[in-house]
Amino acid sequence: MQNHDHDHGHGMAEDLPRFEALLARRRALKWFAGAGTAALVAGCGGSDGSSSDVTVVSGNTGTTTTTVTPTPTATPTPTATTGCVVDPSETAGPYPGDGTNTSSGSTSNVLTISGIVRSDIRSSFISSTTVATGVLVKLTLTVVNVNATCAPLAGYAVYLWHADREGHYSLYSAPTESYLRGVQVTDANGQVTFTTIFPPAYDGRWPHYHFEVFSTLTNATGGKYAVLTSQLCMPEALCNTIFADTTTYPSAKSIFSKVSLSTDNVFGDNTAAQIAQQTPTFTGSVAAGYSATAVIGIAT
Repeated sequence: MQNHDHDHGHGMAEDLPRFEALLARRRALKWFAGAGTAALVAGCGGSDGSSSDVTVVSGNTGTTTTTVTPTPTATPTPTATTGCVVDPSETAGPYPGDGTNTSSGSTSNVLTISGIVRSDIRSSFISSTTVATGVLVKLTLTVVNVNATCAPLAGYAVYLWHADREGHYSLYSAPTESYLRGVQVTDANGQVTFTTIFPPAYDGRWPHYHFEVFSTLTNATGGKYAVLTSQLCMPEALCNTIFADTTTYPSAKSIFSKVSLSTDNVFGDNTAAQIAQQTPTFTGSVAAGYSATAVIGIAT
């Protein structure tokens, strides 16, 4: 039989030093446990994302070592989309006049023709001087870098084009005209301004402007390397106001009553944030004309 006498049967004089040693040991363990817990709290609450190990000592009768590794702070994805989103790529339309498609067997690249760089795009400038009529709009576009907290992009070229008040495109369904097309280069604020007219509704389409963005004027006037092709949609309430004048816009009112933004074959699948950015803000009146502004988001 195993002898347990070494655990029992001693006198007080012999046991007292052992009791004092045990008490001291328990006090030490309690202190270490408190210090370990404080270290754990500091490790989890830190903002530097450190993965340093923290050792916690716990228990009254012995030591248990637990290694805790705080979860590192995740590195944020550099989207930087404060106040802007990337504009979606959209179709260039029936005839962008940028050398990418053909009408009646011929291809036109208006971007390579002298005179295309202009702010007022209401007049034809190739073989005609016809001025497109309609409600005046001064449209300011701000081109920004979505990946750099919406910082303005200077030196970019924007090509703007759209239909006339009857729904015709120059160089296409109005083949002898070259109006309502032009290029401008963004300034230090990333802005370009065009003087034009309000676009109409035509069969199957919500009223809109077309645009292409190029990283340089050289690329734009070479007619290639666009970084974005997209469109801007007009506000519904303003369309109803402007198209009420059936003398200026003879067919737009009846056509507009049959279209909707949600079923439009370009804008219908866009997000609410994209539509909000693609819709210019207008101020002014039919009689005096309107000033409009919109942001174009590019991911560079």
